[in-house]
Amino acid sequence: MNLPQVLEALRTDPETAGGIVHWETISPRPAKTRPFPEFIDRRLIDALKQRGIDSLYSHQAEAIEKIQAGKNVVVVTPTASGKTLCYNLPVLNNILKDPEARALYLFPTKALSADQVDELHGVVTDIGADIKTYTFDGDTPQDARRAIRSAGHVVVTNPDMLHAGILPHHTKWIKLFENLKYIVIDEVHQYRGIFGSHLANLIRRLRRICHFYESDPQFICCSATIANPAELASKLIEAPVEKIDDNGAPAGEKHFILYNPPVINPELGLRRSAVNEAVRLASHFIKQNIQTIVFGRYRVQVEIILTYLRERFKKEFDRGIEIAGYRGGYLPNERRAIEEGVRNGKITGVVSTNALELGIDIGSLDVSIMCGYPGSISSVWQQAGRAGRKAGVSAAIMVATSSPLPQFLMSHPDYFFHRSPEEGIIDPDNLIIRSSHIKCAAFELPVWMGEKIGPEPADEILDYFEEKRIVRRSGDKYYWSSDIYPANEVSLRSASPENFVILNISDKDRVIGEVDYFATPELLHPEAIYIHGAQTFQVMKLDWEGRRAHVQEVKVDYYTDAESKTDLKMLEADEEKELTPLCDSPDEAVEVDAYPVIGHGDIALTRVVVLFKKVKFHTHENVGSGPVALPEQEMHTTAFWYRFPQDFAVTGNLTEKNIGGGLRGVANVLQKIAPLWLMCDPRDIRAISRVRDPFTGAPTLYIYDNVPGGVGFAEKLYGMAPGIFEACRDHLTGCVCTTGCPSCSGPPLELGDHGKSATLKILKLILEDFAVQA
Repeated sequence: MNLPQVLEALRTDPETAGGIVHWETISPRPAKTRPFPEFIDRRLIDALKQRGIDSLYSHQAEAIEKIQAGKNVVVVTPTASGKTLCYNLPVLNNILKDPEARALYLFPTKALSADQVDELHGVVTDIGADIKTYTFDGDTPQDARRAIRSAGHVVVTNPDMLHAGILPHHTKWIKLFENLKYIVIDEVHQYRGIFGSHLANLIRRLRRICHFYESDPQFICCSATIANPAELASKLIEAPVEKIDDNGAPAGEKHFILYNPPVINPELGLRRSAVNEAVRLASHFIKQNIQTIVFGRYRVQVEIILTYLRERFKKEFDRGIEIAGYRGGYLPNERRAIEEGVRNGKITGVVSTNALELGIDIGSLDVSIMCGYPGSISSVWQQAGRAGRKAGVSAAIMVATSSPLPQFLMSHPDYFFHRSPEEGIIDPDNLIIRSSHIKCAAFELPVWMGEKIGPEPADEILDYFEEKRIVRRSGDKYYWSSDIYPANEVSLRSASPENFVILNISDKDRVIGEVDYFATPELLHPEAIYIHGAQTFQVMKLDWEGRRAHVQEVKVDYYTDAESKTDLKMLEADEEKELTPLCDSPDEAVEVDAYPVIGHGDIALTRVVVLFKKVKFHTHENVGSGPVALPEQEMHTTAFWYRFPQDFAVTGNLTEKNIGGGLRGVANVLQKIAPLWLMCDPRDIRAISRVRDPFTGAPTLYIYDNVPGGVGFAEKLYGMAPGIFEACRDHLTGCVCTTGCPSCSGPPLELGDHGKSATLKILKLILEDFAVQA
């Protein structure tokens, strides 16, 4: 059977048809092409023609012309649309005209960096010019580093290496920084939240060093489709950016299927296992030798799916059906062999984490199956884009889990196919993140008094560092005076300056990882199960003062989930607005607290982990628990709040008995649905409710950034609250349960028997309050 025949069989298969909630057929799209611009070097055009590229797609031509005109650009087109040529062509063209010119490429992962260098090498070889292209990362041999610093025309690296290995040693990179013409930032949509806020500060440091060496490079950015690519790119580089999003690449017919496994427990809202359904669906294609990729959410899930598929096809290896896994933790040579096997067709099925979501060249497969929602709509399209050739039929299937966000999207397919609400959000001026990078900047170059590193002078922060004897002021400059290496103390993936190191006592105290300060009590408390590289470890001892966790390899069939108590204190409101009806007369006397208030601002949190639960793999049964005794942690962050009017219980026909459950239900669903708009990990935000808040004196909902200092989620929520509350209401009304479940407001055990109905009543009131403002 070929692919269209297998798809038709699935459409009519009784076991599958009932779970298909949406089937979108995307029509084939012809190419829109334009000739090579006249300013492109003839040698480069000839080399591309040797590779079968006789013209440019319209978006490539537009990007190249704007880059030639000196503009910073962000190219926003789908996977496999030829974005790479948008930066390789102008970079190579410039170097051919000026052999002294240099370019710096930034990719979020080492694997992607290595893949791009291979492609560049191929083009350079075909040109026959002396253009030296190198990868510079943690795996680069010491003896090669000197040659790269002095002779590399194109240096390909990642943010972590730029942060710790290049900028602090800029005096060894004079040739690069004096002649730097282009900085390429690929996969811009990946740089959001904490990571993006760090990258923006890293770019500040990079531009500062370029200014020192009297260079002013252009930025070429590429992004997947999100709601605000130009805004995000502009915030990252702090300069205007031109958006290019008219995709000219051709595409074959694509079938995009949203599959919701059947309900097996209506009361709890539980469905058949997404893992088992993904394996079953993938098997239909793989047994017909149709190349298929299955994406898992995390490493353990990938290994489980791989195991199940290999078990199914154990007898099929003689027929040439080979199935491979691909994830972080595999050796580079292993990964390269798998990539080559997929490209040449020897591997029929590959199971991967999002490591293959990015632009690593594995050719074009026929089918992409996503086991669970990848975390953002842009990731869904990136993973779906792994299947599909320029001509012919392809398919993408997303298999939903029972979690709230996938269930919401199953009943709202228009979010996939017609409008994406996702916005990449960063806050480069988060005090903790900015301070960490100012420290690194002072190490790299003395800082002038009044010098702006960010939107305002860094003097106040540097004066604080002087008190701590980290810098010293002499004349009108601040000089580094500490013996520490600041870049080693700053993780680009965390806002916390202090990390806990994890030592494996089963392997001579070998360091196997690190966890940031604020996540440590939840992940590394004594007796916690820590999962790393599909291996399970038990925390035997947590040295709080020494910032070390000692773990031991164990074989267990459960993981641990910690519960904490949080106390919230409001510090200062940045913005607040009373939701008064537009028809009210300003002279009319109105009772205090008669109307709801929304706001956002600074809060202080005191959190302590009090217990942990043992949760069995696969079944998620609670098989035990234990107490946790660790110090309290305090964190200052930002929050969005909604304060209800005093009489809202009467207005909403709510009893005193079910107000608390209803408020908790709203907090639960808000925390689960908001990440779709904020484009963040669900763990990056938290929501709590109070029946009588000590600061507002009224029932209040808070949703806060679970990041020290905040990264802008609360402020964004303030501006988009009506749409998010409406989505929460729609999700609850569409859920199959009757009294609440983990997929919507929460189970009756948490909220009470009338928790779901109370949650709906409160959401109705909130939406009516917003409606009077319209």
